[in-house]
Amino acid sequence: MRAVVCLLAVLFPAAASSAVAQEKHLIDPMLPGSLNPRPLPPLKNPDALSTPAKELFARKLTPSPGPPRSIGGDFDGCLAGAVSLPITGPTWQVMRPSRNRNWGNPQLIRFIERFATNATKVGWNGLLVGDMSQPRGGPMLSEHTSHQIGLDVDIWFARMPDHVQSREEREFGSATDVVAPDLRDVDPKVWTHRHTALLRTAAEDPVVVRILVNAAIKKALCREAGADRTWLYKVRPWYGHAEHFHVQIACPADSAECKPPAPPLPSDGCGSELDFWFKESTLHPRQRKPRPVLTLAGLPPACKQIVKAP
Repeated sequence: MRAVVCLLAVLFPAAASSAVAQEKHLIDPMLPGSLNPRPLPPLKNPDALSTPAKELFARKLTPSPGPPRSIGGDFDGCLAGAVSLPITGPTWQVMRPSRNRNWGNPQLIRFIERFATNATKVGWNGLLVGDMSQPRGGPMLSEHTSHQIGLDVDIWFARMPDHVQSREEREFGSATDVVAPDLRDVDPKVWTHRHTALLRTAAEDPVVVRILVNAAIKKALCREAGADRTWLYKVRPWYGHAEHFHVQIACPADSAECKPPAPPLPSDGCGSELDFWFKESTLHPRQRKPRPVLTLAGLPPACKQIVKAP
């Protein structure tokens, strides 16, 4: 019942107490999971050229054999030889395990383990890990269009509890919203300097190329960064991301087919460019047109072999 209530609040914003609050989560909402996920039904014609790639990749529950490779780009790629992050570690716990999205390139696994340890050094009690990638990467059934090549991870702003969470806690536990209801700054009742320290710790890891946060969070970081602002250029504002931050790492040296992301702008991002995110048209955007359906034809050729492999 609890899960149903959470889901209705996301799917029907008009029924929620604050429509404005809902707008913060139009991108990557922390939807509840399931204690008994049902297998997807077989596709009637999986070999049809028009079959959405997300339908094929979502039905692969295990990684493809062979060495690890990140192939293509974050919005049009796949992942070979993926490795899973254990759902419970000494300094992290995976949330929503029913999604089966705790897979990544070994470089991402090593980063998460390293970051989780370093986070404890700045007073964070361990990481709650959200979406990484599917077992073979590729597009997801949800509107989560990135995370396709095993080099991205969502980290919740909620701290890890001091106990190993039950399956129910992981599937239905609430994320922590750190943005104020008017969307123009962080919520002072929730936001702390430890959040700034956590994001700085992630940004200072040499493999990290970009971190996405809500614009209100970027505003707070600009205000709290102090004299040393070199790490801020990696942290960029984006829609949503009020309950978690998105970390992207660089293409591994052994993934020749990986498409490097465009580098961030060579500035701390705290100047006039931040003003765009607080315009009314940006804070309350019109409904976006759906993206064209991505088929295997829109992915690198190797992705067809990966998703078709047993």
